[in-house]
Amino acid sequence: MSEPISPHNDHILQTHSLAVYYGNFKAVSDVDVNIQRHKISAIIGPSGCGKSTLLRAFNRMNELSPGTHIEGQVLFREQDIYSADIDPVEVRYRIGMVFQKPNPFPKSIYENVAWAARIHGVRRKDQLDDLVESSLQQAALWEEVKDKLQQSGLTLSGGQQQRLCIARALAVQPEVILMDEPASALDPIATLKIEELMQELKKNYTIVIVTHNMQQAARVSDFTAMMMLTNGEARSGTVIEFGETKTIFTVPQDKRTEDYVTGRYG
Repeated sequence: MSEPISPHNDHILQTHSLAVYYGNFKAVSDVDVNIQRHKISAIIGPSGCGKSTLLRAFNRMNELSPGTHIEGQVLFREQDIYSADIDPVEVRYRIGMVFQKPNPFPKSIYENVAWAARIHGVRRKDQLDDLVESSLQQAALWEEVKDKLQQSGLTLSGGQQQRLCIARALAVQPEVILMDEPASALDPIATLKIEELMQELKKNYTIVIVTHNMQQAARVSDFTAMMMLTNGEARSGTVIEFGETKTIFTVPQDKRTEDYVTGRYG
């Protein structure tokens, strides 16, 4: 099997001829991409082209919807995550997810972060304390909440809640963080904090982000995958172009990409 085209060889996630089905409907088809470690890769494209579906295929989140299945492969560290002997829960520990709308648990700030660590086997209070603090530090939230860790996570602002969800994802020490439009529900100031946080996090993690905001993709990402619906009766989404973000936004190879990033699409 030929290897997908990659700007570099230092990849952590790969897809080979990936297709995702909801029942008999093929939502995503024929995707071949390589995701670079310690980089931010953005997935862009018009509404309904399968961006979130592709993102969720990277950690088997699609399986939580009945009737969903894939064809092809998703490789994490060159191992097929859809193999029968692979535990999907373990996959989601290694490849975490942050959703569009902040979804903290109705628990204290401390418990929001500690819960995931407990599930992962951490029991000692001193270890939990250290992990909660380090996760909140990495999520750029510690200084804002260190004196109110027992308050409900739901009392935080929207931007703080989203950073709490990022801290919760970090608590199980993943290698990859998937972000599905993580700033779309936030105001510009909170959005800027999330973008600054992503730049800091990529030093230790690989980030894949879905965004409908072209300016955000251009600002934060190192690589960009452009998705479009295929032509034909059964329209499904596919990646039409993938490469360094500066190339995608300045000298794209596909006319559809140029039309989309310059606002002429549709």
